[in-house]
Amino acid sequence: MKRYYVFLVSIILLVLLVIWIGPQKMWDVIKTANMWLILLAVSIHLFVVWIRSLRWGFIINQPGEFKKNFIVKTIGLFAGNFSPMRSAGEVLNAVAGKKINEITVSEGLSAGLTERFFDGAIGAILLILCACVLPKIRLIAIIGGLASLSLLILVYLINWREDTSLWIYNRAHYILRFLPIPEEVVENFYHKFTQGLRSMIEYTRSFSSFQNLFVVFLLTAASWLLECARLYVVFIAFDVQINFIAIIIIFLLANIIGVVSALPGGIGSIELSLTGLFVLFGVPNSVGGSIALVDRLASFWVVSALGIIFSSYYAHDILDEIKSYTIGLKNPKKED
Repeated sequence: MKRYYVFLVSIILLVLLVIWIGPQKMWDVIKTANMWLILLAVSIHLFVVWIRSLRWGFIINQPGEFKKNFIVKTIGLFAGNFSPMRSAGEVLNAVAGKKINEITVSEGLSAGLTERFFDGAIGAILLILCACVLPKIRLIAIIGGLASLSLLILVYLINWREDTSLWIYNRAHYILRFLPIPEEVVENFYHKFTQGLRSMIEYTRSFSSFQNLFVVFLLTAASWLLECARLYVVFIAFDVQINFIAIIIIFLLANIIGVVSALPGGIGSIELSLTGLFVLFGVPNSVGGSIALVDRLASFWVVSALGIIFSSYYAHDILDEIKSYTIGLKNPKKED
């Protein structure tokens, strides 16, 4: 029931944005957009997903499986789009990877956390560098960069440091004991999770050569810069001129706000923050809100639609796999 309330908050935020600007004013602005450039923005975003799927394939040592990697990554992005802080993305990536790429779930989780680590690293680097060039919102950009660094450190402790990751999970496991779950189920989950955690970190360490991590760094940087280029193209579609460095700061800050808000995929919070930041740079609110909504349509909703299509095809296998890794799993001792 709680997740429906969360989605309701997202819808309310979107409605408030439209009411603030005015539905008719927004529609009048959207009608003026160059549809060919909007289609170009959609194409750029699909290329971004392809780069992210290439990064996924490289980490799991299947860089040539373009079709499989694209499907797995799209399913993961779709799951992340509709979960708080995009937390389900790595899990569904790993589960889909087991079914489609035929890798272990631990290997898939390792790849997903490695991706998130570099996403945080690139976000922090770009925000701090751009803050030095553009003083207008320097303080906000630096705070956003520090927030990305905090996420980066947390992912590092979980994905590379076995002792720390087990310590973090043990704190969460202690809470599970107070929930109305049979003790044997909790213990069985603990056994499976810690075993999988060790396998995940073992794979991460085996992959973590300088050459491998440098390639992942380059692919991550390319994907984020292309996402900013997509937003820049949307601006051009509305015949609005804006500094590309400002686009980088605005886009990254809006994504951080979307994660911190804990709303599914940042729905509502990202659109509002994009609009507010656009206004801060002198863009009229009717134009800024229209650009925010169209950009999200060209990125978030297009990929979500593809994710629904791919997920529906593999739904049965993926759901079965998820069930085998939940706390509702039967105790294996009773099955012997």
